[in-house]
Amino acid sequence: MDKSILEDYIDACEFIKETEAEIKRLKKKRRKVIDKVRGSNPDFPYEPRSFSIAGTTETYAEKELIQSEEHILEVQKRRAEELKIGVEEWMENIPFRMKRIIKYKFFHRLSWEETATLMGRKCTAASVKMEFQRFMKEI
Repeated sequence: MDKSILEDYIDACEFIKETEAEIKRLKKKRRKVIDKVRGSNPDFPYEPRSFSIAGTTETYAEKELIQSEEHILEVQKRRAEELKIGVEEWMENIPFRMKRIIKYKFFHRLSWEETATLMGRKCTAASVKMEFQRFMKEI
């Protein structure tokens, strides 16, 4: 695990949200049309009946295009979710102090000074940064 993957984690989380919104937008593009028509019963007594008809307004080419777009988005979303799960599994195996440092610095995008303030116990920006760098070298 390296620093760039931690930064990619944030982007992966945002990408998942954006992709889900894009997929919803594509699904809304499929407009359904519902109408009623009148006809007669095919069997005796030939009384009038009302039938509901439903369908979509898209053409076959549009449908193929939308499905391929959805498939591409699903694949990208799956890759982002795999990265997210990998980082979360790695985070389970590290000390709590380092989890807090990573959470503040990378997930909340705080500066080293702000991270040190939140860590408490007379931490300085340099000490927290050095602790993080040593931890990453050990991995």
